[in-house]
Amino acid sequence: MSYKAPVRELQFVLHELIDDSRLTACPAHAEYSAELADSILEEAARFAEEVLAPINVVGDREGARWTPEGVRMPDAFKQAYEKFVEGGWPQLRAPQEHGGQGAPMLLGTAVEELWGSANLSFKLCPMLTQGAVDALHRCGSAQQQALWLPKMVTGEWAGTMNLTEPQAGSDLGAIRTRAVPEGDHYRLYGQKIFITYGDHDYTPNIVHLVLARIEGAPEGTKGISLFIVPKVLVNEDGSLGRPNDVRCVSIEHKLGIHASPTCVLAYGDREGAIGYLVGEPNRGLEYMFIMMNGARLAVGLEGYAMGERAYQQALEWARNRIQGRPAGHASATAGTSLPIAYHSDVKRMLLTMKACTDASRALTLYTAYHLDVARHHPDADMRAAAQARGDLLIPIVKAWSTEVGIESTSLGIQVHGGMGYIEETGAAQLLRDARITAIYEGTTGIQAGDLIGRKVGRDGGAAMRALIAEMSTEVEALPEADDGLRATKRAALEGIELLRTSTEALLGLLARGLEHAQAVAVPYLMLSGVVIGGWLMAKSQAIAASRHDADPGFYGAKLQIARFYASQVLPQALALARTVQSGAEGVVAADPARL
Repeated sequence: MSYKAPVRELQFVLHELIDDSRLTACPAHAEYSAELADSILEEAARFAEEVLAPINVVGDREGARWTPEGVRMPDAFKQAYEKFVEGGWPQLRAPQEHGGQGAPMLLGTAVEELWGSANLSFKLCPMLTQGAVDALHRCGSAQQQALWLPKMVTGEWAGTMNLTEPQAGSDLGAIRTRAVPEGDHYRLYGQKIFITYGDHDYTPNIVHLVLARIEGAPEGTKGISLFIVPKVLVNEDGSLGRPNDVRCVSIEHKLGIHASPTCVLAYGDREGAIGYLVGEPNRGLEYMFIMMNGARLAVGLEGYAMGERAYQQALEWARNRIQGRPAGHASATAGTSLPIAYHSDVKRMLLTMKACTDASRALTLYTAYHLDVARHHPDADMRAAAQARGDLLIPIVKAWSTEVGIESTSLGIQVHGGMGYIEETGAAQLLRDARITAIYEGTTGIQAGDLIGRKVGRDGGAAMRALIAEMSTEVEALPEADDGLRATKRAALEGIELLRTSTEALLGLLARGLEHAQAVAVPYLMLSGVVIGGWLMAKSQAIAASRHDADPGFYGAKLQIARFYASQVLPQALALARTVQSGAEGVVAADPARL
């Protein structure tokens, strides 16, 4: 099926729900405007619809191919990447001093959704390059930035992040890759696995950011440093030199995203791979977290991006598949069959897909807005508050959005019935591709551990309490002009109260011991996503009600989906809250030997 970029939905969140005009208070974005954002979104929509979406199935069927000379990508993907670079898309969010356009993260995140929906495998390469650019821009030396960033910003060179090793997955303290000093550089020896786009033939060079341990460094995470290790060495004038001692020894055979090469990289099989230290020794994990946090936001949006694509496909199928006589409809007595979209359970599934997509999109863009304020607002207190809010929300965005994205793609198959289980319809690919999003860049459990430990636990719940107070105040102020608005307002307030009491219960569990809080960490994270989504959907409903007459079709749909979220998604908060408040012991007391 064809993909239609949801530009109007994005405009609603940017301009009406978040009010992106507030970004002009940041000097770096003083020239930002809704008109500029709309023009970029419209161009991105054309690229997604006309270039990326048509080759999505090509990538699934052909995939990336390993050869002794390097990974070979499908020809259609190489051509698309050339067009991507020609269009200036890698430069959108990149710093202006290195040739970028300096667009806000808010707008860049909105654009990235379109890449993710249209072609997730393709989207991952520029995503990793963008993260590497951000890390070098913030942590690299002036000399390093001058040498590496200009060609990475334009997309002429690509970038990666190299963390995982066979024995060091989520436990990065177990990294064994060695870095041996040699003059003004280091020689690296070791192996990295699960490196997304670790090798390909889009670009003549790939700039790897690699975590390694300098000889003699402390054990654990305190002894990890970050290095620039290019696939091809670069001369002082910026020209390419000889190949570095790094090679792709294999790529993984995966459930989905077949056109995204997941590589095993060997460093130093011969004389040692030349690498250049970024920043200070033993601070590599700190620097890499800059890239990882950006990647977690970018992966979070992949969840609802896939949900959007699955929803569009399921809706088209449901509107055209004639089957049965829906109960309560005139056709039931007239003996006329109708499209399955009229059947109550199919409607429920479609509404679930749409509601969860809308809510997670709103949450993700709201988070991106705060990260822009945190980086660029002139007021230090505003920056600090925005950073605390963004840090709190990133694990929720990453985990909740990807989990509901997986649910949506699964529901998309269910809407298709038996035809959904057949590859030719395309519904199955969406579920296969989406399934990785809740795993890479940190599983749902890792995100939940980050939320309860580094975020809620570290500040004693201050950032979460501030968010809960703000949500409560805003929902209390919403109008109650009709029964629908009153019901949504009541449901949102009930959810916020459940999150408040659950947060206090979680803090109590943390005081008893981390293992007690970890036992309910994922339910707490999911509760947070459901409730924050409910708050944003309640605000959306109020906006739609006030502007309904200006566009009854669009705003009428907004009213409908917000009511559904309040009545069928938000009630999940009650069960999740009960689990948080009383479910820890069932995990803590369990004996793994008896599983």
